[in-house]
Amino acid sequence: MSQSAAALPALPLFDQVRFVLNETSHPGNVGSAARAIKTMGFGRLVLAAPRAGADVLRDPEAVALASGADDVLASARVVPDLDAALQGVSWAVALSARSREYGPPNAEPRESAAIAVQHAGQGEAVAFVFGSERTGLSNGDVERCNALVHIPANPVYSSLNLSQAVQLIAYEVRLACLTRERGEVPNGAAAAALPLGIASGIEAAAREALATRDDVEGMLVHLERALVDLDYLDPENPKKLMTRLRRLFAKSHLEREEVNILRGIAKHILARKIRR
Repeated sequence: MSQSAAALPALPLFDQVRFVLNETSHPGNVGSAARAIKTMGFGRLVLAAPRAGADVLRDPEAVALASGADDVLASARVVPDLDAALQGVSWAVALSARSREYGPPNAEPRESAAIAVQHAGQGEAVAFVFGSERTGLSNGDVERCNALVHIPANPVYSSLNLSQAVQLIAYEVRLACLTRERGEVPNGAAAAALPLGIASGIEAAAREALATRDDVEGMLVHLERALVDLDYLDPENPKKLMTRLRRLFAKSHLEREEVNILRGIAKHILARKIRR
């Protein structure tokens, strides 16, 4: 007998986690993803530019494959792009089957879940971002996130359906949520495996307010304008400067006060033009 469509009682920590499907093609995968996250106790599903538009929430295939998670499907948010999906998010994780030369630091699924729940425990929104079935996430999409995760499947046959990937990540995040709810700390070996910048970010979270994604994005826009004004960055031939700076700041895991300092520097650089 299937569960009713009544919403599961969500713990506050679970409610801070959103699962973002970017440019999903098949309505069935949207319904299956809704089912996948509900089985793990989550309810926030965000659809960024789904190919079927907002009608995907009422598509018969999506409703059928939600199979008891029609409440999650019905309450899913449909937004025009990934930036809108990530608005207000402090920590975002990109899921990709491909390695990238540039982009945020790499992390394992379990480690990324532990970091995300650390942020969620501070009342901050976190997101796990999944790309389209055919092409996955673009480099630009990945660069909007704080970490890049690859599910270590069988290298001989690593094909995962979108909803299967969502299910695996939702399971890891559930484990991390329950660990924190019990007042336990993440596994020591897992913490030791984190890249230095990410591991230090967990420690910093206990001391200072970490910058949100929106804080860092605003700072990068401000800094880019300042670098153009200094003639250090050529907007006609930017190369990979801003991409490398994004990666640098992702590793640093900035606090809000540090973002304010960098924006203050950018502001004074731009003010030089007015004083000339």
